[in-house]
Amino acid sequence: MRSRNLCGKKPVIGQLLLLVTAGVALLGGCSTPPKSTSLPDSTPEAPSNSVSAANTNPPVAPIPATPSNFVVAVVDKVGPAVVRIDAAKTVRRQIPEGFSDPFYRRFFGTPDAPPTERTVRGTGSGFIINAGGQILTNAHVVGGADRVLVTLRDGREFEGKVLGDDPVTDIAVVKIPASKLPTVAIGNSDGLQVGEWAIAIGSPLGLDKTVTVGVISATDRTSSQVGAPDKRIGFIQTDAAINPGNSGGPLLNGRGEVIGINTAIIGGAQGLGFAIPINRAQQIAQQLIATGRVEHPFLGIQMLTLSPEVKERIKNATDGRLTLAADKGVLVLRVAANSPADRAGIKPGDVIQKLDNQDVTTTDKLQQTIEKRKVGDRLPIEYQRDGQVQQGEVELGALPARQSR
Repeated sequence: MRSRNLCGKKPVIGQLLLLVTAGVALLGGCSTPPKSTSLPDSTPEAPSNSVSAANTNPPVAPIPATPSNFVVAVVDKVGPAVVRIDAAKTVRRQIPEGFSDPFYRRFFGTPDAPPTERTVRGTGSGFIINAGGQILTNAHVVGGADRVLVTLRDGREFEGKVLGDDPVTDIAVVKIPASKLPTVAIGNSDGLQVGEWAIAIGSPLGLDKTVTVGVISATDRTSSQVGAPDKRIGFIQTDAAINPGNSGGPLLNGRGEVIGINTAIIGGAQGLGFAIPINRAQQIAQQLIATGRVEHPFLGIQMLTLSPEVKERIKNATDGRLTLAADKGVLVLRVAANSPADRAGIKPGDVIQKLDNQDVTTTDKLQQTIEKRKVGDRLPIEYQRDGQVQQGEVELGALPARQSR
């Protein structure tokens, strides 16, 4: 009997067996073992940055480092010309009379008297305006100092000499024995706009090379607004942080030009700092360098801005005996003997309304008008006395030391 080949047509039972045993490896029969599809063990891994053939997008570029901004450029440019100033001042006080009385000592011996001298130390800032070693700073930083030590950014230290200081504008010039020093660029403080950048560099609280950034918050703040009525300055206001030790350091614009000298803060306030405009500071510095002192013109009066509230207080304080007819102007409270105002016939109770042909409504306006002129200038003056308008002329004198008007 001829045997059948089951590798051709398969009976139904054979087909069922194939279905049941599907996936089971057979050692014989008609099926051909599939070819191996495994990869050899030595196949290398694809590089992590390789691009798949299915993905044609270019590789992502690495994120660049943060670029330098204009503040960094300003600090690099101006920083070497900013200095730290350490000043020491000897303060003397009188011994109470009883401690030196021989009668007292005879019966009670020599007591432990309090010291008659003590040294006061302070730290401020400054900036170099001349390659030969001239430095601009505040008068309250170095005024009356016995020793001034200037430290440059590179660590060098020099004994400084105060060429002159002016307490009225709080400006001082210090000279150190050095040459070929880095200097600052001077800007123009007359054209400042509220909102433009302001950068302060200095040594607040003794922390050298400190930089703070803000904007110009206001210009021409009067000395009375700032709380320094004895100064003759229209201050720059900034919100760049200014702390003790910043005094005398530069206030810079976005181009790295000095626009002011950091000088004052209002106690208890935040975000309020004040600087002397550089144009005014330069005028004072030139006089200090040339002569060691500054002459300020003055009238010689104690004065008060007249207002309805002031008029009412005066009326009540005098039980109605003194009633001012003027509604605005500058009320003269006191006239210094032999002062320019005294020689011009000005008396207490007068209300100054014009000076140098300009309307005067506040004490700050009067002071600004005087400060723009020179000692010896003769100015027309108009004032009201007992309801009558008076006119005259006043010759400005030189402000005596320790006097603010």
